[in-house]
Amino acid sequence: MLRLVIAATAVRLIGYDGTELNMELFWIFLFSSVYPLAWGQGVYAPANAQIVHSGAACNVKDDNISERIYTIKEGDTLVLQCIVKGHPRPQVRWTKTAGSASDKFQETSIYNETLRIEGIQRVQGGRYYCKADNGVGVAAIKSIRVDVQYLDTPVLTVHQTISDVRGSYYQEKTVFLRCTVNSNPPARFIWKRGSMLIEQSKDNGVDIYEPLYTQGETKVLKLKNLRPKDFADYTCQVSVRNVCNIEDKSVTFRLTNATTPPMIRLSVNDTVVVDPGQDVLLTCEVTAGFPLPTVTWSRYPGPLPLSAQVRGPTLILRAVTPADAGFYNCSAVNNVGNPARKNVNLVVRTMGNLTFQITPDSNKDSETIQMGRDLKLSCHVDATPQDKVNYTWYKNGAPVFNSDSLILLRSDPDMAPGTSSLEIVDMKFRDLATYSCVANFPGSRVPELRVDVNISQNSVSPPVLSVPSGGQMVIVRERGNAELVCLVVDGKPRPPILWSRTEKDLLMPSGQTVVETPDGRLRLRNVSRDMMGTYRCQTAPYNGLNIKRREAQVQLNVQYPPILDPVFQDMRSRNYQMVTLRCTVLRSNPARLTDIRWFRNGDFIRMPMPDLKETPELKFKLEPTNNGSYECRVSNTAGTSTCTFNVSAQPYNAEFYFDTPNPVRILKGNNYSYNLQWTQRDPEATDRIIGYWINIRKNKQNLLSKLINLKGKEPEKGVLISHTISDLRIPLSYEVQLAPITTYSTGEYVTRIIQYSEPYTYPRPSDHVCGFEDERICGFSQDRSDIFDWTRQNHLTQNPKRSPNTGPETDRSGTREGYYMYIEASRPRVQGDKARLLSPLFNGTSVRGPKGSGRVPYCVSFYYHMKGKHIGTLNVLLRVRSIASVDSVIWTKSGHQGPDWKKAFFDISPSGPFQIVFEGVRGSGFEGDIAIDDVSITLGKCKQENTVASAVLIGGSHSLPLASWLTFGLSCFLSLLYR
Repeated sequence: MLRLVIAATAVRLIGYDGTELNMELFWIFLFSSVYPLAWGQGVYAPANAQIVHSGAACNVKDDNISERIYTIKEGDTLVLQCIVKGHPRPQVRWTKTAGSASDKFQETSIYNETLRIEGIQRVQGGRYYCKADNGVGVAAIKSIRVDVQYLDTPVLTVHQTISDVRGSYYQEKTVFLRCTVNSNPPARFIWKRGSMLIEQSKDNGVDIYEPLYTQGETKVLKLKNLRPKDFADYTCQVSVRNVCNIEDKSVTFRLTNATTPPMIRLSVNDTVVVDPGQDVLLTCEVTAGFPLPTVTWSRYPGPLPLSAQVRGPTLILRAVTPADAGFYNCSAVNNVGNPARKNVNLVVRTMGNLTFQITPDSNKDSETIQMGRDLKLSCHVDATPQDKVNYTWYKNGAPVFNSDSLILLRSDPDMAPGTSSLEIVDMKFRDLATYSCVANFPGSRVPELRVDVNISQNSVSPPVLSVPSGGQMVIVRERGNAELVCLVVDGKPRPPILWSRTEKDLLMPSGQTVVETPDGRLRLRNVSRDMMGTYRCQTAPYNGLNIKRREAQVQLNVQYPPILDPVFQDMRSRNYQMVTLRCTVLRSNPARLTDIRWFRNGDFIRMPMPDLKETPELKFKLEPTNNGSYECRVSNTAGTSTCTFNVSAQPYNAEFYFDTPNPVRILKGNNYSYNLQWTQRDPEATDRIIGYWINIRKNKQNLLSKLINLKGKEPEKGVLISHTISDLRIPLSYEVQLAPITTYSTGEYVTRIIQYSEPYTYPRPSDHVCGFEDERICGFSQDRSDIFDWTRQNHLTQNPKRSPNTGPETDRSGTREGYYMYIEASRPRVQGDKARLLSPLFNGTSVRGPKGSGRVPYCVSFYYHMKGKHIGTLNVLLRVRSIASVDSVIWTKSGHQGPDWKKAFFDISPSGPFQIVFEGVRGSGFEGDIAIDDVSITLGKCKQENTVASAVLIGGSHSLPLASWLTFGLSCFLSLLYR
């Protein structure tokens, strides 16, 4: 039976990478998987914040030690990463200052360890701060200054000292050529006449200077009293001295005796009024200017309509709408003098609501129509343009003309602008009639509007406003619908009702200050508690008698279920301890409670009826049988709310420590180990934690499940627990699950991903080997001044159609998953094309050399693969940064070197901050791929390579007999199996 168990188990022996292990490797696995447990201080405030970059930086330098400056070209990608220590894991927040006020990043914060800005713009330069906070101690803050560099195309304009009445330049005139550019850093200017450089010291007829109070950087070339040779081509060339590889830019202008500034005229008047649906044609005719001016159209406010068509100097607007109204601007520019500009105000006719007012004799404070008194009828329409509206009055269908008893006012000074009034003086019985007001635009296709007012002793009376019985208080449940009612029960004509809030500065639910209702009914949908309050209803002063407003109020009372605290609470306790659950009522409308009930896992708990005026409480002794979800349901007439408590003796989750150092790489076998670290949240809240279950998974398959025994030592709050996981394969990643165990229960699993990543330390060289397994490639970057780039690849990502007989099959360690860097020699590459890979900039000046020496030795080592009949050259260059960067070749190899990876190493002694440059040069054909892997740059001279192979674990002079290994291994395996 025992042999059956062993045989069944042996079939399932797999390594962390998912491959089946042979017998010899299995014993190695057993003895290399001894898991030491370490304890240490864990919870601490964020510290040692550091900003590293992996974007397209032109340069990163230290200025006065304390300030780091990151220089980047406009349009490139900014990538900054904030590296910070602290437990629990700090939250990183990026903010920015010292930039343009228009930069939106100032108004918001980005919560992420990595800040990435695609296509960075000049306004996004400034100081960026990363702030890390985990609630413990003082937050850690680090900053870096980002300097965005750019060079715009310069603008060259020509000016003269006096007005040119004849349209040409005479030799006695002085001409100024003004060249303006925006750049960072400041640009250098060069002036040329034709192809010849203009030097002020060699030509008395020119003067070059910088004017005051100009926008951008400006240089002026002054031509004194024009000479025949001054009529030529002038070039203004600007340069920022190739910073960030920004090339020089230039602009050329031809000066002739016909050069003149632009002049234009419009085909229409300054203001154009049209009907909706009409087509509009605006032409901006150029009447003067050489060179021929360029005409452009713009609009204020907003851009040109989508339907607008620009054909040379003509702007065509098809079927205009009121939204197309605005100021249209025509500009003509030829860079001579000032641009010529003219604008047109386009007005589109519109007519809105037509309203009327009946005003009794205001001198007598009258509110009714009386014979022998004056009466005024007013008419107003919301129209554009308001001053073009024509009002016509009719009495019983006949036009009204001015007389002693009827007075027409085109614009009534006592009313809103654009209001027409008809005054009836000393009203007689003959004046009782139907009056009509008609508003229109003369000669327009916009339809006219008409309103009729019947004036008789029975047709006009003051309004009476009333709230229906019981309508003074409207009660509604939250999320329901409500109707507030104010009715005009008497009065002719009946005016509309205006609703508003009585509380100052409160808006109506629609977001408006006033809402008009024709029938006096205000309908509210999906009512919320913030709508509760007093609403005012008033008669409108229009479409009725223009008298003192009638007013009333309606109270809206919104009822809602109790608001409870807590909504949810996770409560942990030791078994057989008393637990108190308390559900506090914060607010309730109505305030009187109608019911309180407690439930466990959905089942009602029978207990004496609680006092509805007291805070609901439940006390009980926690036992393994009564763990679960407890609910307190509190009700009033508006509904029921719930407090939920998750009560358990289950321990809290472990909290992974995210500051774990980078995995330790074991070069032999291409394995690595990982120091898993965590703290236990509130370990004293529940029963004693005796250990942890750990599961290691890959591709959703369990590779190992193991109990970590704490051996009687209890976790302490904030104290770090460590556990080493070994025999992980580079560059595979693994899923680790961890759960605490008590005497009575097991906690929930928490998960984290272990992923091999190579450390990158800036700015000192580090002692690790860079195998390019991480996408960050250890801080290496592509040289943007070369022809093409190095490529990161492994066996799994190789192109199946790649060129045969060239390039490596796997990385240097021989694994299919391992990465390396290579150059692809296939098309479109041609012979001599170069690709350069730059190491990080190492600050060699921060390390002191041996006594009496100013230079420090470093060892550079790497593996290279050069297989193929067309192999070109692999060069290694040392780039030393000083006033100017100097490259020198320190290692080179050309031609076919065989099918295997080979190692190269050599010493360097740089004179300052330096970079190592790997330069691959394409050979004569496509079978010329070159690859590199496992690069290291370490302090000190290179050590001699060992010629004797390292001893293996099994065998050798100190190994036990194989039978002893098998016996010991079998006992360990059985103890694991039955644990």
